[in-house]
Amino acid sequence: MNRFKYCFASLLFLFGAVVMAQEEGDVKEERDPGHYNQSKFKQLYEEFSSPNTYRSASGAPGPDYYQQQADYVMDIYLDDKNAKINGEETITYHNNSPDDLEFLWVQLDQNVRAKDSKSPLRNGNGVNIAYTAGNFAETYINEPFDGGFNIESVKDDSGKPLSYTINQTMMRINIAEPLKSGEKISFSIKWWYNIPDHTVNRARSGYEYFPKDGNRAYVIAQFFPRMAVYSDVEGWQNHQFWGSGEFALPFGNYDVSITVPADHVLDATGVLQNRDDVFSKDMMKRYKQAKKSYDKPVVIVTQEEAEAAEKGFATDTKTWKFKATNVRDYGFATSRKFIWDMQAVKIGSKDVMAVSLYPKEGNPLWEEQSTKAVAQTLKTYSKHTFDYPYHKAISVHAKNQGMEYPMICWNYGRPNEDGTYSDRTKYGMISVIIHEVGHNFFPMIVNSDERQWGWMDEGLDTFMQYLAEQDFGKNNPEVIAPNEKYPSRRGEPSKIVPYMSGDQSFISPIMSNPENVYQLGPNAYGKPATALNILRETVMGEELFDHAFKTYAQRWMFKHPTPEDFFRTMEDASAVDLDWYWRGWFYTTDYVDIGVKGVKKYYVSNKPTKEMEKYMADRNLTEADLPPLVYLAEEDSEDFAPELKGKSPTETSQNLKEFMMDNMTEAERAQVEEPKYFYEITFDKPGGIPMPLIVEYTYADGTTESVTYPPEIWRKNDAEVKRVMATEKELVGIVVDPKLETADIDTTNNSWPKKEEKSDFDKFKENIKGK
Repeated sequence: MNRFKYCFASLLFLFGAVVMAQEEGDVKEERDPGHYNQSKFKQLYEEFSSPNTYRSASGAPGPDYYQQQADYVMDIYLDDKNAKINGEETITYHNNSPDDLEFLWVQLDQNVRAKDSKSPLRNGNGVNIAYTAGNFAETYINEPFDGGFNIESVKDDSGKPLSYTINQTMMRINIAEPLKSGEKISFSIKWWYNIPDHTVNRARSGYEYFPKDGNRAYVIAQFFPRMAVYSDVEGWQNHQFWGSGEFALPFGNYDVSITVPADHVLDATGVLQNRDDVFSKDMMKRYKQAKKSYDKPVVIVTQEEAEAAEKGFATDTKTWKFKATNVRDYGFATSRKFIWDMQAVKIGSKDVMAVSLYPKEGNPLWEEQSTKAVAQTLKTYSKHTFDYPYHKAISVHAKNQGMEYPMICWNYGRPNEDGTYSDRTKYGMISVIIHEVGHNFFPMIVNSDERQWGWMDEGLDTFMQYLAEQDFGKNNPEVIAPNEKYPSRRGEPSKIVPYMSGDQSFISPIMSNPENVYQLGPNAYGKPATALNILRETVMGEELFDHAFKTYAQRWMFKHPTPEDFFRTMEDASAVDLDWYWRGWFYTTDYVDIGVKGVKKYYVSNKPTKEMEKYMADRNLTEADLPPLVYLAEEDSEDFAPELKGKSPTETSQNLKEFMMDNMTEAERAQVEEPKYFYEITFDKPGGIPMPLIVEYTYADGTTESVTYPPEIWRKNDAEVKRVMATEKELVGIVVDPKLETADIDTTNNSWPKKEEKSDFDKFKENIKGK
């Protein structure tokens, strides 16, 4: 602001302060209380749990933070002929909490597929307008698939039976005496279950059957009774598994032996212990080459070898042995159909193997893109969080799948039978691989409670997925042309507008349990990812956001964070008060809608306006009772004199001219550029979420000016705010959010003068004429 503008503003401010001090009560009476609602900027004390010694007010773990540990020794047998899993495990549970535990809770997730499961009964339904034959048979004719756990025994460490109680997907182990703080207990469970066909009922794990060659490809998880989490937040997290709310699991160490047909290829969570026993000489040679190949994958099992193995159906078996340290879950994939490739990725000071397993049905797409996508994910996520700590990350091809476990995940994306594929198939496959591999960071390492807070892993991961996709596009010109952008499905503000502007009856706050929302994808994936993207790009800026986000990831890696821990850390590490943002985006179903309500044009005058004359008359004041004043006369009012138009303020106000003569040197006056145009702009906010007010002003000479007013501009008036502009140039246009950065659901009110929107009918007619 130049010196003239400063002096002019000071004079007006002085008068304004006098009037406001005299009539503060009168002004308050005129305000609409609804327009001065400060609740959007109210601190989140009522929503947040109180800080304590377990979790600090900064968002970091407190001095008394603890977490339990569950170690597993497992022997697993895959019956390929009957599609059945048999298993036996010994669990050693470490009670690191300050509490004595009277019993233990174990998750039996496969019971969601038991014949007597209540999961299919939890939702209302009606008659569909049409059914596929398969869906009709599955719904009304076929016998329900019996996929629940069959528990054969539960024993203590001396081999004696332990009492247990099964409640749907949870099993309570009734230990003889409380497990005291600082102690551990070991017990064993023996079980079996029927493996589901995951292509029929969209199971998270199971097999796909290939009728042309009679083989199955298995992607196996939730296959063993798993310890539930006991924490300072929930106590036992023993909410039932209904199907949508995923998992809450403690960290531990795994020693797992998996027996499969001898002609199968297998990979799993953990470090392979007996590679010499299960690899052929050719496979070992290729594996050693892959460990030194940083630019492209090395094929460990070729397509020709996989096709030959498809015909074998070995009757003998082979046992693959793995050990995994500090993981929260376990998964494996196995088939004689699998092609296998790997390449090394430099992450920090260590090498990580990017790995892909896929049948020939996945080629040529999978050999071209899968491992490349794994490698990019590890690089981008590590840059924004922490160096990936495990030794490998595996992408497994599975029809209609997208599911994640430590070090391994299953992903969809299949070409046509002739090997051709569309861009949609290609980008869909790359994106799901990035997303599922990215889950290694959230929640496999930053171990949030998925059963309660689906957005804490899905939303954060989808946000990071967007960054990794854009990096993938930049680093792979053979996939994305240099002048093009990777077509991310989620993350950009405009992509969430249809959801946020939809029927409120079918929208829930992000802070909802995943079982209780209609549209889980937008709610837990798209909206939080968009919120974080806007927070990074528009509200905080990349530097502040990236530091805070990395601080959160590093504070809570290998720990159990809550939403408050995330929210508090983002503020703690950035010095940005974001309670208003969390409230609007995460705790409500409000939307963003900001526009230009009106523009008034003014000129400077010495003559009191009619409003001022009334003000003085009501108080028995004359001009002599007030200091020398300057007035702004609205162009469209009776106060406006045409002779004022186009003249400088000092030409139309003797008071202002004398003020400048008395307070500025001749040299200073010579440098002044007096504004000739004054505008009062009213911005309104029909939407409930306050956001930065991003405005582009266009002037008569064709120049533009961009101004971003902070979100706090709405703190005292949640409905509308006014700004006065003093400028040497005539204002001819205003656009709010010109680059569509805020997910504004209605852009028809974003411009002044208002742009005429064509009706759908007019657009239809133009489209017909064009054809």
